[in-house]
Amino acid sequence: MNARVAVQEQPRFDEISEWVDAFDQVLAAESEDRAAKLVAAVCQRATQAGVHVPARLNTPYVNTIPVAEETRHPGDLSMERRINALVRWNAMAMVHCQNKKDPGIGGHISTYSSAVTLFEVGFNHFFRARYGDQPGDFVYFQGHASPGVYARAFLEGRLNEEHLQNFRHELRGSPGLSSYPHPWLMPSFWQFPTVSMGLAPIHAIYQARFMRYLESRNLIVKTPRKVWAFVGDGETDEPESMGSLTLASRERLDNLIFVVNCNLQRLDGPVRGNGNIIDELEAAFHGAGWNVLKVIWGCEWDALIARDKSGLLVKRMGEVVDGERQSFAIKGGAYIRKAFFGKYPELLKLVADISDDELARLRLGGHDPQKVYNAYRRAVDHRGSPTVILARTVKGFGVGSAEARNATHQEKKLTDKDLASFRVRFDIPIPEQAAHDGTPFRPLDGSPELTYLKERRHQLGGYLPSREPREFELETPLLEDFAEWLAGSKDRGVSTTMGFVSILRHLLKDPKIGKFIVPIIPDEARTFGMEPIIWQVGIYASQGQQYEPYDKGMLLYYREEKDGQMLEEGITEAGSMGSFMAAGTAYANYHVPMIPFFSFYSMFGFQRVGDLIWAFADARGKGFLLGATAGRTTLTGEGLQHQDGQSLVLATTVPTCASYDPAFVYEVAVIVQDGLRRMYQEKEDLFFYITLYNENYGMPQMPNGCREGILHGIYKYRAATGGKAAVQLFGSGPILNEALHAQEILAEQYGVQADVWSLTSYTQLRREALATERWNRLHPSEPEKRPYVLTALDGAEGPIVAATDYMKIVPDQLAPWLGGRLLSLGTDGFGRSDNREFLRRHFEVDASSIAAAALSQLARDEKFDPGRAQKALEELGVNKEAIDPVMA
Repeated sequence: MNARVAVQEQPRFDEISEWVDAFDQVLAAESEDRAAKLVAAVCQRATQAGVHVPARLNTPYVNTIPVAEETRHPGDLSMERRINALVRWNAMAMVHCQNKKDPGIGGHISTYSSAVTLFEVGFNHFFRARYGDQPGDFVYFQGHASPGVYARAFLEGRLNEEHLQNFRHELRGSPGLSSYPHPWLMPSFWQFPTVSMGLAPIHAIYQARFMRYLESRNLIVKTPRKVWAFVGDGETDEPESMGSLTLASRERLDNLIFVVNCNLQRLDGPVRGNGNIIDELEAAFHGAGWNVLKVIWGCEWDALIARDKSGLLVKRMGEVVDGERQSFAIKGGAYIRKAFFGKYPELLKLVADISDDELARLRLGGHDPQKVYNAYRRAVDHRGSPTVILARTVKGFGVGSAEARNATHQEKKLTDKDLASFRVRFDIPIPEQAAHDGTPFRPLDGSPELTYLKERRHQLGGYLPSREPREFELETPLLEDFAEWLAGSKDRGVSTTMGFVSILRHLLKDPKIGKFIVPIIPDEARTFGMEPIIWQVGIYASQGQQYEPYDKGMLLYYREEKDGQMLEEGITEAGSMGSFMAAGTAYANYHVPMIPFFSFYSMFGFQRVGDLIWAFADARGKGFLLGATAGRTTLTGEGLQHQDGQSLVLATTVPTCASYDPAFVYEVAVIVQDGLRRMYQEKEDLFFYITLYNENYGMPQMPNGCREGILHGIYKYRAATGGKAAVQLFGSGPILNEALHAQEILAEQYGVQADVWSLTSYTQLRREALATERWNRLHPSEPEKRPYVLTALDGAEGPIVAATDYMKIVPDQLAPWLGGRLLSLGTDGFGRSDNREFLRRHFEVDASSIAAAALSQLARDEKFDPGRAQKALEELGVNKEAIDPVMA
């Protein structure tokens, strides 16, 4: 054993040569694939023999594609260079001019300056707008590069000069351009909101997977469509950028291509000043099973690398840290000669016949269309796994004094000298005055540049980006179709979660909409009682079920199918939101009106993935978010981290989110039916958030005439039975039952009559009241309108005690219209591990606390004896000295 180790530590040179020569013979006689399998077999044998084989996730710091394997760029490089120059100019001019006339309006020059070749090679040769009658490729553009996308659309004639002059001026009465890709603001242009860092990569991964899902279920035809995601290297620090890489390889998503713009800079400085981001990303993507293509050096380096027989140049390329690479990009040829080549005398000899100016003009791979084209072609042709292209560029390439400097991200304007230099460097064919003023320029129609540009896009099926939703007709169920859930449970204990699952199972069988429904679960299906749905429609698995589940003999076994309908995402709310985004925007992107129902642990929805939900709203997404195991006191035993008392607060911040907190299954049915109608029949751009609870109780039959109230957010559920009510009790979710019990306590023990109201949505009531208030403000000569909440409460006298399993700020939303009448009881504070009785007593939302609060308010209003009210607190077990649960 020791002898063997000694041989391994000190191998003989002739022994190594024999092995290398043998491998070279195999490589010459067989295919690369055959040679790779041979190496893999040797490594496997070594591992079996107990020999440690170091993992090699990195390759030398050179281009992945050898020069000998490159194909010739098929386009007119001279013409494309002129087009690139015009796009560069207009992108820069748009931001520059806007900041001259409106200082501080913002915009970014440097990101697109680094990425222009990456984008333009795609636009000219790869990004397809259509595949026959099917939609084309999906492109997630780097958000800060939006001026470049606008600049190209200007040359294409899709945007005019007025658009460019109104970049970041969307409120001036003329067509404007949004700062970044925002489908909400430009619904016929942008497809995907991408500027919130890290969201584009995870959305692209799940978009590519959802494309396969639709194909497997025969909802769309299979095409060569690709999903392209342009990502900044600094952006990969975001967990969402890298967190789902293995899903893409596990699902063999060869329809997915990442292009990482490795300009080595974050917003404030180097991405890895003391390291090497390309090596780091190569190892990460290789380890995750991706096909990795590095595009580091331009064509000018090929001869130098070929001349270096010692391998010293490649060694030097790999040992430089990224902080040094910034200096090489900006300090000129003399510095490059001394600092880069000068480390080794042999390298100085290698460039002895090359001038300093020539050294300064050695391009990086991401700025060389020949190298970029070959990487894209290899990526498009690759099969069996996703591809990432790591393209080395310079941030702010050509942007005067800001090029490659740490401050380049903040560059908004150029000096006259920089403008002139920019024009000369890229040989931009614009009039001298336009160059001096920094104004946009578009050649005349019929010019060679515009003719070429338009012809390339014609060959690729049209223009991108473009969002083109088609009209669809989807007949959604009527309320009568939900009769089973409107009838109640006949005193059988049922939770709203169980009721929803039953409704969903029914909808999945609906002949008109069933096939369009996408149930999405982040590994909580059994928690939410969804085993029947797993059995009913199966879980989507791209490879099918290649094992026999242990519970196959049971009725509700774990069933995976290639055409399964449920998306069981594992423990990832972010990934599930990626699927929700893909499904909820499918009506626009695939022209298929998919209806996602994403059920999640309510605590881990808006709180954990709020940015993804906001992006969903920006994308005009449709669908249902179901916050299961909702409430801070209804979910027993789980404690601080799991009990949700704030998701309804966070939901109010999203303008297109209609949020509801139903108490009864019939309320859930009414809300779901109306959501389907509004989103898929009336085509409204909104989505629904519905809380669902796990507390079982008898579900009543739907009272007559309450549908409108349920949807607006309030209706009287039970009137006082012993006379006119002196107090009004609001309840939501299971806390409505506490309000009903409090009604009984007040009547039986204290002779106080109360009405009980079901408050299904404080948010919807607030929004309607605000809209009414605004209308009144803008129409002073018209008769004043009343908010729905006040109309509903006509004749209802006395104080209002509103109890919720959420924070007090939820009912407090109505305070401007209810004035001093409103007293809110809620679950402000951290959760606790206990049962519902003790939790509700702790947070002061149980029936006794509600009744005590009502008596206290009546006493303040001089409608009940204060002393009697104080004694009532003791009788009801309310401890006036207890610590405030907010900070308990």
